[in-house]
This record gives sequence, C-alpha cells and structure tokens, in this order.
Amino acid sequence: MRGQGVDLQKLVHEDMANHFALYPKQWGLTQPDKNIDHRRVPNLMVFFKRQGWEVSVSSLRADYLPGDIVTWNLRSSGMLPHIGIVSDRKTVSGEPLVIHNIGGGAQEQEGLFAYTIIGHYRPKESILSKG
Repeated sequence: MRGQGVDLQKLVHEDMANHFALYPKQWGLTQPDKNIDHRRVPNLMVFFKRQGWEVSVSSLRADYLPGDIVTWNLRSSGMLPHIGIVSDRKTVSGEPLVIHNIGGGAQEQEGLFAYTIIGHYRPKESILSKG
C-alpha cells in the first residue's frame, strides 16, 4: 500500500497502540511491536474491519474487485491465515488473479477460491487519496 501513499505499518502500529485490547493476543505480547504487527494477518483483519473496509465474503468471482484484500485459512483444520490482493487481471475463465507471497516471493496467480476465504476488505478511497 506504500505505492499508494499509505504506510500500513505506521497506521496499524498507531491503531494498536491506541486500542491494543482489541487486537489478538496469540503472540503473548503486552504491547504493540511496530516491526512485526503489520505482517500478522489476524492483526490486519482487525485493523481493516476497524477502518470500515470489511465487505461480505462471497463465492461469486464478480464480488471481488481489483485492489480488494482477501484473507484465507490455508488449513482444513486449525488456523493458518494468509493474505493477498485481488489483481486487475483474470484467468481465461474470468476468475480474478491474486497477488500474494506464499513462500516464493510475491506472485500474481490463480487461487482466489483455492482456500477458505475468511475475510474480504475493500480499502476506502479516502485512505488511498491521503498519500
């Protein structure tokens, strides 16, 4: 999001510093950590929801617009959260590609519906124009 003039690292840290009790506690922290908090998907999910970015999770590809943020659970049992951004490009069949890093560096590829979607977020234009 820095390419859009949005410092998500700074914004998440500031919100966590002011509302730490609202964020997940699974890492055993007693205060925010500005170096890692913005990289933790559960923290981002809370932040996005608090910003009013949450939209309905859907099984319809047309409901996912370029720039939307999607979170998945990669496991069939337990939780392994993952995050990506919906691309403006699509497969031949019309499914939006996603941009994510699942171990091989950032890649744009198929897979929007490959895992269970647990969050769908659409950044507000107002934050993107603050840059």
